[in-house]
Amino acid sequence: MTLDQFRHVADRMLDPFVSLSTRLGLTPDSVSVVAFVLAGGAGGAFYLGGDEPLWYLAGAVLVFLNGWLDLLDGALARELGTDSKAGDLLDHVLDRYADIVVISGLAAGLGRYALGLAAVTGVLMTSYLGTQAQAVGLDRVYGGLLGRADRLALIGVTGALAAFVTATPAGLSVVAWLLVVFAVVGHFTALQRFYYSWRALA
Repeated sequence: MTLDQFRHVADRMLDPFVSLSTRLGLTPDSVSVVAFVLAGGAGGAFYLGGDEPLWYLAGAVLVFLNGWLDLLDGALARELGTDSKAGDLLDHVLDRYADIVVISGLAAGLGRYALGLAAVTGVLMTSYLGTQAQAVGLDRVYGGLLGRADRLALIGVTGALAAFVTATPAGLSVVAWLLVVFAVVGHFTALQRFYYSWRALA
């Protein structure tokens, strides 16, 4: 289900934005920082959405912008020839903090902290296993059921739905169901990546 296989399509769509960023003198690191700030805003909006659902719509827009800038910083670095290990490190650290802030905001808005913990650990373990494979000499792993692009798409769609749909037939809100998906499928994806890496090393 991973959307990462369509990255080449997104790269073509990014071309005019890369050109504009170059003309404005933006650096990949500055774009990464702005993307994180937007994620922080999304987390705050999702927290407020627990009391006023229309905030979820604002959070969805901010998550979309965060994801777009997350693609842009890498494309810009390649265009400028400034891609580096330091930039890659900054990007990944900010991405993980963005994941924490956004999912924490979703969980705190509902007051479902245990479910939020299960969701955020699933997300973090998925990302960790993807980069740990590279650390032990394999290619970085992006596969599995729920990659970062998939998560951002689900958060955006769910945020938009949550602005207008307060509960599902099962009694849980759509946001609560999203956290369940992240908790269950996130850990499953982490185990998928672990299995792939283990088999490759063995």
